[in-house]
Parts: sequence; C-alpha cells; structure tokens
Amino acid sequence: MFTAFIKHLFPRVVLARNLKITYTFCLGGMAFTVFLLLIVTGCLLLFYYTPSPDNAYKSILFIEENVFGGKLIRNIHRMGSHFLLILIFLHTLRVLLTGSFKFRKYNWVVGMFLLLLALFEGYTGYLLPMDQLAYWATQTGMELFKIFPLGKFIVEKILIPDGVGGSLTLSRFYAFHVFVVPLIIMILCVIHFYRIRKDKGALPYL
Repeated sequence: MFTAFIKHLFPRVVLARNLKITYTFCLGGMAFTVFLLLIVTGCLLLFYYTPSPDNAYKSILFIEENVFGGKLIRNIHRMGSHFLLILIFLHTLRVLLTGSFKFRKYNWVVGMFLLLLALFEGYTGYLLPMDQLAYWATQTGMELFKIFPLGKFIVEKILIPDGVGGSLTLSRFYAFHVFVVPLIIMILCVIHFYRIRKDKGALPYL
C-alpha cells in the first residue's frame, strides 16, 4: 500500500491530455500539500505552545511577539487550515459533479471520512488559543453537537468532561489536534491514494 502511495505521487507514465489542469484541477494534491504544510508549521508551534488554561493564551502572545517569525508561522498555520477545508470541499464538489465517485465508491466513503476529520481537526484547533472567541465558539459548537444521537454522551464524557476551558478538556482537544486526528488523516490519505491506483477508472495510465 505504501509503495502504491509513492507511485501515485510520482507516476512513471502520464497521458498528455491528463496533464491539463482541468482534468482534476489538482485539488486533492493541493489539499494534501497544505496538510503537510500544516504539519510542519504545527510542529514549529509546539516548541512554544503551552496546553494549559492559564498559559495557553500567554504562549500564543509570546509566539507572536517574541519568537522570530512566530507571528508569520502562526498565521500560515491558521490560514492553511482554512485553505485545506476550502480545497477539500472543492475537491469533493468536483468528484461529485463529474461523477467520478461512481467508479470508486469505496474511495468516496474514505474521502467523506477525510472531509469530516478535516472539519474536526480545525474545530479542535480553534480552542487551543483559549481566548474569548475560541471559548464561545467551542461552547456553541458543543451545544449544537448535543442534538445528535449520543451527542450529549460524547460531549460530556469524551470531549469536554470538565467544561469548555477546563484543563482536561484542553488536554483532550490538544491530543486530538496534534496527534490522534492527523495520524488518522495520514493513514486515510495513504488508503485514498492507494485506492485511486487500484480502482484505476478515470486514470488509465496507472
């Protein structure tokens, strides 16, 4: 599977007509590139960020005001998350409108999971600065999530056991944001690219 993933990124033979930007608009590839950029900038932010209710916001201010290039790195990370969601939505729309999902139904399901995980990844990262906007946006989102089946149980027992702004809640959002969700996204990306090569269909040169 890993070999297929590498071969998908660097195919040996490509049909000339498939090199046109209008073939796929390279939306999936651009989304994956932004995801890698988010990993790099996120790792740099980890050197200074403190995941505690009392020091989280202070560490963000320290990054922006005292760390060389800190404000730039944080802004790239923040804007990158927006671009990632936009590119994934456009990629999903392109696959839907062109009917490509008909040839790769299994991969369509994997892609939907990637879309949901990208949304959840952005949501967990929203709380980490621990400012007023982050607090109330997370609080609103959690209240909305409770209307879903098992939503109240998931919110109160898993996501925010000690309330929005609590130390345990922040630790869990931090763990989800920097490790759990990115790891699952990376695994699903490998499966996603592997299935594209395995299913072929719209990519006859593979």
